[in-house]
Amino acid sequence: MTSYSDRDDERSDLRQAYEMGRRDARRSRRRHPVIMTLLVLAAAVGLIVLALAAVNGSFSTAGTVVDQNLATAADQAAPAVSNAAQSAGDAVRNAANGKAGDDVAPN
Repeated sequence: MTSYSDRDDERSDLRQAYEMGRRDARRSRRRHPVIMTLLVLAAAVGLIVLALAAVNGSFSTAGTVVDQNLATAADQAAPAVSNAAQSAGDAVRNAANGKAGDDVAPN
């Protein structure tokens, strides 16, 4: 016959072994967040290309659609990036020259 204290010891030993197993399993399944993000993005791009191929009837037509969309996006993004870079450069120059608040009208 076992006493209550023996059962408690068995339970604590079982709990300790269980937690050690969980730690070991978690350690063996470590994932790098950047790699997982890139993997998810690659899977999303793959799904989009498959959907475009299904809609357009072939992978070559889907590739043409993707190329056209990327070229359009690049053409539209270039002026916006250039303007943002120019504004950032002006802000840095103004801050370096001590003119950070000169563009605000005095009260």
